[in-house]
Amino acid sequence: MMSHRANKIRKRIAKRRRASGRIMEKPNEYMYDVPDYFSDDDRNIYEPKTTLHPLWRKEIFMLKLLSSIALILIVGILFQSSSPAFDDARSIVKKAMGKEFQFAAVANWYENQFGKPLVLFPNDRKDEGIQLGQEGDYALPVGAKISEGFSHDGRGVMFQTESTAEVKAAADGVVIFSGKKEDIGQTVIIQHSDHTESWYGKMGQAEVKPHEHVKGGQVIGTVSPNEDENYGEYYFAIKKEDEFVDPIQVMNLD
Repeated sequence: MMSHRANKIRKRIAKRRRASGRIMEKPNEYMYDVPDYFSDDDRNIYEPKTTLHPLWRKEIFMLKLLSSIALILIVGILFQSSSPAFDDARSIVKKAMGKEFQFAAVANWYENQFGKPLVLFPNDRKDEGIQLGQEGDYALPVGAKISEGFSHDGRGVMFQTESTAEVKAAADGVVIFSGKKEDIGQTVIIQHSDHTESWYGKMGQAEVKPHEHVKGGQVIGTVSPNEDENYGEYYFAIKKEDEFVDPIQVMNLD
């Protein structure tokens, strides 16, 4: 009887020990089970798959797009309508569209403000344009002489040269035209930083293309030979805004 009671007590003690052991083991199961917030999987959840450029904003792009479309529609309505109320607006648009963009002036301003993007060969010579009103450094080809003066057409002068003479740019600038003109044939027009243009017509061959930057004294083509090829000739003019001026004032005639 006593042994049976002792066995029951031992079983109860063992049962309590097992129960208390299970309770103590549970915290150990999660003691080191800490979520890894820096795992690759979690990064994929919180980081966007694609990133936008910091300068790109969809709202601004859409605003610019809609503004451009609206501007095109307004201009279209102006020219489709025959109402005299729009005459002033039409004339302003025509004048703005017909005016040459000042590539050379903008390029010169950019260089003065920010410097040249890449300078491989330093050049200390400052671009001052054509310099109207004073004799410049534009030298005529060897043996050149004036065959038709400024008074002939009120725009430029015609020169007679050797049959193989080269034509050089009067000053630094940007080529805005290279092709044929109805009255002066093969022509190159260079725009300069002082808002002047130098015209070179009656050329045999042009060696520059539109939007090309040229330096003063750079060869831009050759003169055109006459029928007998005894001599060459080319046409030179200077345009200031909307008027042609006598180019003799910028030439070195020595």
